[in-house]
Amino acid sequence: MPYVNPLSSPEDLEAFRLEGDGAVSFPRGRLRLESLRPAEDDQDANVVLWCPQDFGADVTIEWDFWPIREPGLCILFFHARGRQGEDLFELTARTGRYEQYHHGDLDAYHVSYFRRRWPSERKLHTCNLRKSYGFHLVAQGPDPLPAVLDAQGPYPLRLRLRGGTVTFEVADLVSFRWQDDNPLPGGKIGFRQMAPMIGEYANLRVTEH
Repeated sequence: MPYVNPLSSPEDLEAFRLEGDGAVSFPRGRLRLESLRPAEDDQDANVVLWCPQDFGADVTIEWDFWPIREPGLCILFFHARGRQGEDLFELTARTGRYEQYHHGDLDAYHVSYFRRRWPSERKLHTCNLRKSYGFHLVAQGPDPLPAVLDAQGPYPLRLRLRGGTVTFEVADLVSFRWQDDNPLPGGKIGFRQMAPMIGEYANLRVTEH
């Protein structure tokens, strides 16, 4: 059976783990994620919200997204687990600083799909796929999401992983497709935001194949 979570109430976040000084709320019947710290705190202001479920290597991950406030940046971590295969929640506690996730004690993929934090990112909107351990940029494609001013949503996002092939789609438009010859074996997924970004999320669906 697929994992289905509407992300519409506090009960839906049972056993989820928030890293960093953030807050979750449901003002529109969907998950709103934001930092409690000013953007001037840089990496100390960023947050990650982890789903407690572990998933296998071949999956389809889908969720609905609404950008509410920018500038900022949104990332989905996936296939996250310890470098020796440990459960992610058994590792040293993390606080939202990015280096803890790409040069810490875990392996993961991370797709950044709403990159509007810095002026250089706002000049040309792209989706980036990185692989950790390390900070390896392995794929890049266009980001068709509008700015907050014009956003209406929901915007359906989809990640497909099959035999090491990673495909990312925004509203059924393929942003990138990349083949990993040494794919990660699976793990947890987590939503990351860079302050002062506020994003909303709903209808998380993960289907294992």
